[in-house]
Amino acid sequence: MPRRPTTGARERILDAAGSLFYARGVRAVGMNEVVEAAGCGKNLLYAQFPSKVALVAAYLERFRARREATADAVLRGHDGDPAAQLVALTAEVARRAAAPGFRGCAMRNYLVEFPDADDAASRVARSYLRDSRAAVAALVDHLGVTDAVGVAERIWLVVEGLYASATRPTEGANARTAVALVKEIIACAPRRNPT
Repeated sequence: MPRRPTTGARERILDAAGSLFYARGVRAVGMNEVVEAAGCGKNLLYAQFPSKVALVAAYLERFRARREATADAVLRGHDGDPAAQLVALTAEVARRAAAPGFRGCAMRNYLVEFPDADDAASRVARSYLRDSRAAVAALVDHLGVTDAVGVAERIWLVVEGLYASATRPTEGANARTAVALVKEIIACAPRRNPT
């Protein structure tokens, strides 16, 4: 008689795989290591995730859901004030980037490891980054600035810089500088004349 999967097996596998993938990179972690870390059998792992790519895609989808929930909470805290929302989003990324154990963005990390991949995992990562960038652009559109595209690009570059520099400790200087820079970009952007 086949064993029935234990309750929470999928989440337990994702927890184990996610910790390993984030700490060491996807390429460095084998499925046998995930089985051992999750405390499950290979059959259960492959019943939940038929391939490593499927497991990585699920890990990235869960990462995306958590990041979006955090971003939504940050935005709700400044509802109706796009300038404050942009600053708060930057500050939230800066806080995470300065946290102990932060090893970058899981999405960006995956795309660095597999820059030419066209699989389910890379599609999750690219979609998340595209949508995040569009969300910044949408907030900038509500600022009423004359060069919304340029302002959005500059703010996105600040966010990218936070992720790129996160693995090099700077005692919080990058976080403070990033938030101040986004405030300055917003304050200095010429506004459209109301009609």
